Amino acid sequence: MRPRRVTILDLVTKGPTNSLYARVMNQNLASIMPQVVGVWCEELGHQVRFFCYTGREDLHRELLDETDIVFIGAFTRSALTAYAISSMFRARGAVTVLGGPHARSYPQDAAKYFDYVVGFTDKNLIQDILADCAQHRPLGVQLAATRQPTALPGAKERWKFIEPTIAKAPTSFKVVPMIGSMGCPYTCGFCVDANVDYQPLSFDQISEDLKFLRTKLKRPIVAWHDPNFGVRFQEYMNAIETAIPPDSIDFIAESTLSLLAEPHLKRLKQNGFKAILPGIESWYDMGDKSRTGRHRGQEKVKQVADHINLILRYIPYVQVNFVLGLDSDQGSEPFDLTKQFLDLAPGAFPAFSLLTAFGQAAPFNRELQRDGRVLPFPFHFLDNNHAMNVRPKHYAWPEFYDYVVDLSRHAFSWPMIARRMMLNRGWIPTWFNFIRSVSSEGFGRIKYHTKIRGLLDTNVSVRNFLEGETLELPKFYARKIRGKLGPLYDLLPEGATMHDHHAYLHSYQEPTPALVEVGPLPGLVH
Repeated sequence: MRPRRVTILDLVTKGPTNSLYARVMNQNLASIMPQVVGVWCEELGHQVRFFCYTGREDLHRELLDETDIVFIGAFTRSALTAYAISSMFRARGAVTVLGGPHARSYPQDAAKYFDYVVGFTDKNLIQDILADCAQHRPLGVQLAATRQPTALPGAKERWKFIEPTIAKAPTSFKVVPMIGSMGCPYTCGFCVDANVDYQPLSFDQISEDLKFLRTKLKRPIVAWHDPNFGVRFQEYMNAIETAIPPDSIDFIAESTLSLLAEPHLKRLKQNGFKAILPGIESWYDMGDKSRTGRHRGQEKVKQVADHINLILRYIPYVQVNFVLGLDSDQGSEPFDLTKQFLDLAPGAFPAFSLLTAFGQAAPFNRELQRDGRVLPFPFHFLDNNHAMNVRPKHYAWPEFYDYVVDLSRHAFSWPMIARRMMLNRGWIPTWFNFIRSVSSEGFGRIKYHTKIRGLLDTNVSVRNFLEGETLELPKFYARKIRGKLGPLYDLLPEGATMHDHHAYLHSYQEPTPALVEVGPLPGLVH
């Protein structure tokens, strides 16, 4: 196999942007797998050009060089940008490959616009693609390894791709991505990791990575990309404590309340953990994740608020994650309970996600499609905030958005912002909380949700689309896509804006029962 000219593109955003939050954060949201693929390609003898798109670069200028094959990693929110870039490279004769969450969630749609669409990916799969490196059109090839890789190149091997990415960040806030495990031990029906088995990676590798980072950065900031950090808590802490002096690296991690008992919090503080992102999700479900057992509603609110306040005594920055619109929610109570929680634990930053069914990423999505509750929202809006593509079970749309707007206004009112800032310790948590509150995550979402609520009363096309009475995309959403994508919009293939929102259901075949032969054949395994 001759050496290939390989371009690797990590899309952390869905189009050009110059917002304050994007300037601070986007380059710090880089994914690990595009960097891993870059290392593998170089180890296989190929020439690699790596680029992380944060929304502020000129893609046309950055991607002018000739290339044989392009690997793009994208979340579903960036799918249309990925489709447009693939179209541009295919027109030049290059072969294109899509990986990442969108490839796993919507492989049938992505195969229309890429030569290869990959799910679980390991080095052998990358080698096979590079060896073939052929155009597969009009329909691309869907490939996947049998499982997640058991080992990944560490920070030292990925540094040549990490360094130019974090160089785009403000001097004081450069975040290095690391991962210590794959999959998740929990089975939340709406989660993209619901059916991915939990698998720890090498703890020795973690130790070596941390030692290396201290040779490159004065005080590194490491964000763990584990879906639930600390499932094997003792091993994680031992790997950190044997590698670096106490509190010499700042750590950010997503975890569950069930893993954040006070003894663990003390140890996390000693080892430099500065931000924790626990998921609350629901006041009625997920008791195993929140350490609330059978407690629901009001009981759970008080218990969780006390727990969050305990965490804040040890960890300066806490973000609590909620999912709005779950089937367990009904009436005003879940929203009222969330407001009560915010009043009881005002130091935590609230992150609200609208329930979203990402294609075939979670088993529950097939049931939603079978029940006709999934809406054909373009991928551009599937970022957990700009659209809820599942018709709520117990709410009419106007009622639901009334509650969402009211909750958002409460969470990001000036009195709540002030209380949050007063309770934060350290200038970075205080500054970061303020930026998030007054930019697109706080004030911006209040404005957007309020706009949608108004359109439900005044725009028949929007109301009919949300009710599932029409598949025609309202002009309001079409204009949003064109405005956000800018020059990339003209590169979109015909029909790429919409997709088959029932593709998972249409592609699924009920399992065929195994045929068991019965007879005098001892020792035969069927």
